Amino acid sequence: MSAFESVSKGLEEALAFSTGDLAGAKVHEVSVAEVDVAEVRLRTGLSQAEFAKSIGVAKGTLLNWEHGRRQPTGPAQVLLALIAKKPSVVQELLRGA
Repeated sequence: MSAFESVSKGLEEALAFSTGDLAGAKVHEVSVAEVDVAEVRLRTGLSQAEFAKSIGVAKGTLLNWEHGRRQPTGPAQVLLALIAKKPSVVQELLRGA
C-alpha cells in the first residue's frame, strides 16, 4: 500500500468514526488519575504565575483548576499527574531549557 493510499484509508476511517461508524476503528482509552492541582503546584514551590507559565497555561486556567471550576484534561492532565509523582521535574526541565 502506498503512503497516499494509507493516509487516504486513515482519513476515511476517521470520517466514518466521526459519524458513529465504529466498525474497524481502534479506540485507545487511557486512564489518568485525577490530581489536586493546588497541592501539586505547592509541592513544586512555584507561585501560581510561575507554575502556570512553566506548564504552558494561562494563570486563569490554573486558577480555575485550583478552585475546582474546571478540570484539566488530555495532555495537561497527564503532565500534572507526572508532576504529582515527581514535583522536581518542572525545575529540572526549566534548567535544561
